Amino acid sequence: MAIQLDGRTYPTDEEGYLANLSDWNPEVADHMAKLDDCDLDEHHWEVINFLREYYEEYQIAPAVRVLTKSIGKKLGRDKGNSRYLYQLFPYGPAKQACKYAGLPKPTGCV
Repeated sequence: MAIQLDGRTYPTDEEGYLANLSDWNPEVADHMAKLDDCDLDEHHWEVINFLREYYEEYQIAPAVRVLTKSIGKKLGRDKGNSRYLYQLFPYGPAKQACKYAGLPKPTGCV
């Protein structure tokens, strides 16, 4: 499987996650989101950028509980809760946001 964008091919796994982390760019994220009928706004990008920083530091994509707790510590309790994150990423905050961030699927996600 692959994403075709601007004349370039981005290989993905069977669930649509990028095969190569280095292929990620904001345009790819926007394209992935549009395929899910999602328009990324500044709130989405705040979580996506948080995830990319988290992955850079820990070399792992966080599961939803860790994501929620970590976002709460960094961005505040109003954003570090499941309700807020599920409003942004209804297919699963860790799973969907990691996909748009170009990260591997978090361990423990179905």
